[in-house]
Amino acid sequence: MGFLTPWYLLGLVALGLPVWFHLLKKHKSEPVSFSSLMFFERRTQSSILHRRLQHLLLFALRAALVAALVLAFAAPYLPGVAGTTGDRRMAVLAIDRSFSMRQGSRLTEAKQKAVEVLAGLPSGSPAQVLEFAGQARLAGEPSSDKAALRAAIETVSASDSRSSYADLVRALRSVAQSSRLPLDIHLFSDMQKTSLPAGFGDLQLPGDSRLSVHSVAAERLPNWTVESVTAPDRIFDPKRTRVQATVAGFGTGAAERQVSLVVNGKVLDTKRVAVPVGGRAIVEFPSLDAPFGMSRCEVRIDAADSFPADDRFLFAVERADPRRVLFLHEPSDTRSAVYFRAALEASAEAAFALDAVPVPQSGGVVPSKYSFVVLSNVASIPANFESELRSFVRGGGALLIALGPSSAVRGKVPVVDLGLAESRYSSRRGERFQTAEWLDSGHPSVRRANRWDGVRFYQVVRADAGDGRVVARNSDRTPLLFEKTLGAGRVLVFASTFDNISNDFPLHASFVPFVEQTAYYLAGLEERRGGFTVDAYVPLSASRGSRAAVEVIGPDGNRMLELSESSFVRDVPLAREGFYEIRHSSGGPALVAANADRLESDFEMIPAETLELWRSTGQGAAARGGKDETGAKPQHLWWYAMLVVLALALAESLVAGRYLGPEGETA
Repeated sequence: MGFLTPWYLLGLVALGLPVWFHLLKKHKSEPVSFSSLMFFERRTQSSILHRRLQHLLLFALRAALVAALVLAFAAPYLPGVAGTTGDRRMAVLAIDRSFSMRQGSRLTEAKQKAVEVLAGLPSGSPAQVLEFAGQARLAGEPSSDKAALRAAIETVSASDSRSSYADLVRALRSVAQSSRLPLDIHLFSDMQKTSLPAGFGDLQLPGDSRLSVHSVAAERLPNWTVESVTAPDRIFDPKRTRVQATVAGFGTGAAERQVSLVVNGKVLDTKRVAVPVGGRAIVEFPSLDAPFGMSRCEVRIDAADSFPADDRFLFAVERADPRRVLFLHEPSDTRSAVYFRAALEASAEAAFALDAVPVPQSGGVVPSKYSFVVLSNVASIPANFESELRSFVRGGGALLIALGPSSAVRGKVPVVDLGLAESRYSSRRGERFQTAEWLDSGHPSVRRANRWDGVRFYQVVRADAGDGRVVARNSDRTPLLFEKTLGAGRVLVFASTFDNISNDFPLHASFVPFVEQTAYYLAGLEERRGGFTVDAYVPLSASRGSRAAVEVIGPDGNRMLELSESSFVRDVPLAREGFYEIRHSSGGPALVAANADRLESDFEMIPAETLELWRSTGQGAAARGGKDETGAKPQHLWWYAMLVVLALALAESLVAGRYLGPEGETA
């Protein structure tokens, strides 16, 4: 028996109260008149009789009442009575099927050892097969049928996922709670150190469980791998494209490795790199001459170890022609086009080509041939051309409008017909210029531009943003950059110019990323990732947020989504290495690559002392009181103690009435 609150046992000191109460009563005698006591001898009268306990039954009841009350508050319990299962235990055969188990015959050996342990289990004892990699899951149902359990072991197959002992422990806790039995855990793994969680508390085994480790690795294996690759997702100019790869060695000596760049199965370039002892080396390929369209690329190293599965790293790229941009300006304004073009050409990917056209020459221009259109401080636009621009935007196009002195004369913002309140001008003399006081860092146009520190705005046109999204504000709180939607398209309004007259924005470093990211945003070239880690989720949102149907083709060439799922699924998991093709009904296909987590490439094993500590976490968990993790509940005895208190209180009142009542006192 145990006590949940043993400190209440100090209340047993109160057992002295009944003793004190029973000795409190003093002997009383009636005074008798006597003439003189001078002839009587002085002597001391004994008081032993007065110190004796009287009414022993009442005293015993009162002492027992106090003791029972103290025990009730101490909350006694019998551990594990409600969930008692005797000597019956559940055997769990946990098999590691992570990416590192592809080395040699590790998974086959792990399954063979699991079969041997299964054969040695007592007949009729329950057992469960558990496989783990990425996320632990049950292989079949709990059973005492060894044939069914052996069949479940044979179904365990290798995966490209990362091993996690924390996920394994969470699954073991679920098994313990559902079975309400203590566990005998048999772990079959290569015992990688990288599979340990950051906190040791995540390895806490269920209470009263026993862990037996069956390692399929004897020592750490040296291994080289292509750890990562940095490459653009889109290519517009192969000569301006750089591919950088990191080659890592785990437990290896110094060596020279051959690294190759492969596109669609064809080797484009090969380099040699020296990898230091247990270190890393970086190799760079100066160009990526991929064909137009989507390409399946990889960086690979020559095989020089016993684990070739990680000797390559996959990535996907798309090559396309530069997107054309129409830049309309007044004939007298030549600075804006120069600065805007220079900012676009400064982009590392050369994704855009600018066509600068004066407004009077825009008669034969077709807006739909361009990714987006820029109206730079224009005073007037031909009515038919403005109508074409409005239709272009409503149909899903994009427009960037820069307001200046010429557009202020018009009195309204072109195409969207927003009102212009005034044009505020600040002299260049003194410190009367305005600055960008606030930026919405969540908007793609300013996400990488940080703050526009030091940019001075001398003339700003105050436009009515209406219900548009304000992206930047001036120091006087007026909108400096805001976005409006028009039909299926978007319009971005900049309340100043792109020259260095109304502001000095083009002379600052933040101007180039602003123009580049705005161009990508308006052209619909939102940032995307061409490479993922296995078990990651790739978003399936179509361009411009439409809810169009989507089709996903896996590395094996099969469709991953049912027809009923293609219109509402938001993301899809990448369960294995390889290339995944994503086809949108509203746009062109996309290609993404998935690679195994390179933490699986490090074969360093868990130290023996760490394993011993892990084993000890399953011992004595139920002895700490309360509910243990196997589901066994302690039987609380405080209720019975309170019943005893009630009975003793009733008996005490009856006995006290008998001894201390008028009749008892007379007797």
